[in-house]
Amino acid sequence: VGGEQISSIGRGLCVLLGISLEDTQRELEHMVRKILNLRVFEDESGKHWSKSVMDKQYEVLCVSQFTLQCILKGNKPDYHMAMPTEQAECFYNNFLEQLRKAYKPELVKDGKFGAYMQVHIQNDGPVTIELESPAAAVDPKQLTKLEKQQQRKEKTRTKVPSESSRERNAPRNKDDPSASSGAEGDVSSEREP
Repeated sequence: VGGEQISSIGRGLCVLLGISLEDTQRELEHMVRKILNLRVFEDESGKHWSKSVMDKQYEVLCVSQFTLQCILKGNKPDYHMAMPTEQAECFYNNFLEQLRKAYKPELVKDGKFGAYMQVHIQNDGPVTIELESPAAAVDPKQLTKLEKQQQRKEKTRTKVPSESSRERNAPRNKDDPSASSGAEGDVSSEREP
């Protein structure tokens, strides 16, 4: 963070934690159990997928990453599903506290909440596993009202032509300033954040 190393671990797990608006204490407890008991390490005889981070007494590095909650609106990320900063920071700190209580506090490290960080991960394998709590798993048939509205807007946006075919085929007067091709400027209705 800002050119200074604030945390590091040896062998273990790097947890990139995305916190949703809908997350509760129940999801938090589920994720703590899942992370600590996930069998992704080999045992003493070399058998893969046999041991958890707790079995091996490895470390855990947690990084809060709201970008995991992004939904794409066309090609632009939308973060309305991410928990607001003040709530998310409290949730994240509670997550760390629960993780440390359930394991060894000295083996659980974290980044700096809300900071722009350079995260260097040496991904062994590489193995990357996405974990979601059962309540957080989304069935496409059960999209939230907001997501359905967004999808309707996207469909409407792509179906509406910018000009009628009659206007498109009509000859344009070179001297008429309103006869622009539209190439002179950005006519997008979307605003930058």
